[in-house]
Amino acid sequence: MPEAMENEKASSEDRTTVIINGQEYIVKGERSEYIKELAAYVDNKMRQVGQRFPNFPPSKLAVLTALNIADELYKVQQDYDTLVKLIQEEKRG
Repeated sequence: MPEAMENEKASSEDRTTVIINGQEYIVKGERSEYIKELAAYVDNKMRQVGQRFPNFPPSKLAVLTALNIADELYKVQQDYDTLVKLIQEEKRG
């Protein structure tokens, strides 16, 4: 899982620079391509929210984006839980 960089010492392989909503971030993590994919996903979501609410400040866009992504995750988790229950029932039956 990527971690936010502060004043930590890390090799250049551990740091990935990404742009989200026009802001540059340096993220610590070993899987640079994965971090870039996550950042692109978040950036895309923030742009979608920003199109709906063009006058919102970046902090509000970030919170609304986080809620949208949390909603997606929650729905996927519910689907996963339902599938696990169905598989378990199928194995018992």
